[in-house]
Amino acid sequence: MESFKKRECEIWAIGGGKGGTGKSFVASNIGNYIARRGDRVVLIDADFGGANLHTFLGINKPKFSLTDFFERRLSLAEIIVDGTDPKMGFVSGDLQSFSTDSIKHTQKVKLFGHIKALDTDYILIDLGSGTHFNTLDTLLLADKMILVIVPEITSIENMYQFIKKALFRKLRTILNTHGLKDFAENTWKNRRTAGIRNIKEFVDFLKRSSPEVMNVLNDELSNIKIYLILNQVKKNEEIVIGNAVKSVCLKYFGLDVQYVGHIEHDDCVCNCINERKPFLSAYPLSRCTQGLRIVAENLLGPNL
Repeated sequence: MESFKKRECEIWAIGGGKGGTGKSFVASNIGNYIARRGDRVVLIDADFGGANLHTFLGINKPKFSLTDFFERRLSLAEIIVDGTDPKMGFVSGDLQSFSTDSIKHTQKVKLFGHIKALDTDYILIDLGSGTHFNTLDTLLLADKMILVIVPEITSIENMYQFIKKALFRKLRTILNTHGLKDFAENTWKNRRTAGIRNIKEFVDFLKRSSPEVMNVLNDELSNIKIYLILNQVKKNEEIVIGNAVKSVCLKYFGLDVQYVGHIEHDDCVCNCINERKPFLSAYPLSRCTQGLRIVAENLLGPNL
């Protein structure tokens, strides 16, 4: 495939907190769509506990993985293998002797540096489930944070927790950098006394504390770009869930989440996974594929 050298690119992280929402399915197919339209893309499997993105792509177990990056000290560019298109590269997250808990801060910083240095147009990072701080930090690395949910209450609740913990992680980093960590922690600890009911009100309270804090938070939080995908839709009435979640995020988190579309449930998805075939190629005329294309175009659109 084409070589990948240093150049600024756009990083997308695809997560959501809960397992089983179809993050890998969405990541693999959007990656395929980007490559087929002529842009270069690298997909990185960051589900260290259960890396299986290669199966969704229809790739045999890769020769290299992030184990080689961490243990053999190969560069990230050196462990990229060919994807399903000449414009696509793939990095396996199969950590043979690592767990997410054992990745050190210095290793994570090094990995993030290598990710940013790849010469490609887009990088898609498939996150694992859960809210481990390594997962949250990888999400916050991205230019676009893409959350995949299904029309189930547990999925939506997990997504809210995922956003909440990511925001707290971001706030902690920002405020610690500016020597305001203790002030923020005491404020949150005594939030009932201060009449703070949610994160939006917490951030608003911090902003009112001083012009300096307001400027710092406005600048840093403006970089958080979250995009929502509703997957596995079976009934038309479920489609409205996307806009409902968007409204709740604005009210309780103060985040203008972009709802970029829904993807219909299709029984053929399981067949493709078992047969190791990329869905977009195997079923180009399905309604599920149509939804994937709309979602991809919305994410690629100039206004997002």
